[in-house]
Amino acid sequence: MTPTPTVPSTSSPSARSRRLVAVPALLAALALTAACSNSSSSSGGGSGGGQTLAGDCAKFQQYAGHSGTTVTVFASILSPESDNLEKSWSEFSSCTGIKISYEGSNDFESQLPVRVTGGNAPDFAIIPQPGLLAQMVKSGKVVKPPAQTVANQEKWSPVWKTYGSVNGTFYAAPMSANMKSLVWYSPKAFKQAGYEVPKTWADLMALSDRIAKAGGGKPWCGGIASGTATGWPATDWLEEVVLGSYGGDVYDQWVTHKVKFSDEKITTAMKTVADWMQNPAWVNGGYGDVKSIATTTFQDAGAPVLTGKCFMLQQASFYKAQWPKGTNVGPDGDIFAFHLPAVNPQVANPVEGGGEFLTAFASRPEVQAVQNYLSSSEWASSRVKTATGWVSANQGVDKSLYTDPIDRLSADALTDPAATFRFDGSDLMPAAVGAGQEWKSLTAWFAEGQSIQKTAADIDAAWPQ
Repeated sequence: MTPTPTVPSTSSPSARSRRLVAVPALLAALALTAACSNSSSSSGGGSGGGQTLAGDCAKFQQYAGHSGTTVTVFASILSPESDNLEKSWSEFSSCTGIKISYEGSNDFESQLPVRVTGGNAPDFAIIPQPGLLAQMVKSGKVVKPPAQTVANQEKWSPVWKTYGSVNGTFYAAPMSANMKSLVWYSPKAFKQAGYEVPKTWADLMALSDRIAKAGGGKPWCGGIASGTATGWPATDWLEEVVLGSYGGDVYDQWVTHKVKFSDEKITTAMKTVADWMQNPAWVNGGYGDVKSIATTTFQDAGAPVLTGKCFMLQQASFYKAQWPKGTNVGPDGDIFAFHLPAVNPQVANPVEGGGEFLTAFASRPEVQAVQNYLSSSEWASSRVKTATGWVSANQGVDKSLYTDPIDRLSADALTDPAATFRFDGSDLMPAAVGAGQEWKSLTAWFAEGQSIQKTAADIDAAWPQ
């Protein structure tokens, strides 16, 4: 599960009304003439038609020729993150004259299918779940991307293209990425106690045992409560262990149910999770026993790291937003993170993550121009420069643009060509499983001490036939 990142003390505004901007008749005529004269309209702008851009705007020439048009974008991204998103394309919009009208909604996942089937689809949706993308493709309303957008995928590891594809056909370009395979800790606390960042899973388990025997804070804290999405952090723990134990092939078979939850490989992975996050001597520092993990919110889970009541928290890169304002996040600061090691050292650099995909419901030339730009390294670089807290797995982005150490750490892992990257498993599974029974069963596993066998059997039984 990849939830929309939250920022402390920021209330989410209500979704903005979707507005179409009226274009004066003369301007519309000029835009139509420019579009018709553009010999590369099928590629989303090509040579820029009859519109010539100069000065700082010259870099957008390939997208020109559609001044006075409007393109609508719908997503789950809310303010303040959406403010930074809009800033990232503001120069493009100003130079090309293409207005990008953005709307964010906290009901995005339920509203998008309603809009699409009701004939009120946006030009673009930014979709964070491959399962939702597949649902939209099934509606017959998703438009295949232009040639330049397809070519832009060469800057991403090939596996990302598969997550933007349905039944082998590419539909949606990846935009953002987040790194889930992180362990948050306090460099100051580690230094004071004489602990070193572990490089292997065996080292991590040995460190956990050492911390537990030293007394004081517990080695681990955690929380899986998240309202109606309670349980999703536990799915991440299992996904990390499956990927880090068996590699990408078994992981791929598991998320498609070719390998069932009751398979020995997966129940062995669950035992590894239990030895780690259900060990009463190791958890839940600052909150209570193993069962308290089920009632502690994921937002609050890391707070004891700052007070010394626990030493480590496994959470994604977007968890940085949960640390209190003023927390020094860095290699020598109050908080930092390290890459969660592979359970099996034979698995090369396992990285679990999530991301968002630009999905088009229209093929007008100006829509394709925006699609080409938002799938490019140039836009990704602009978004990185706009504000911290956003990462791309686009290998064309200059790493020096990342000024935040967590962003840089995440980008290094996500763009590593040797990494074993896989998308969040519960986002790939059918919704009835990944966002349903698996959440419910893994929560019961922690809250009630339910057996591994029953937990696995209940999830298998929920798989659509």
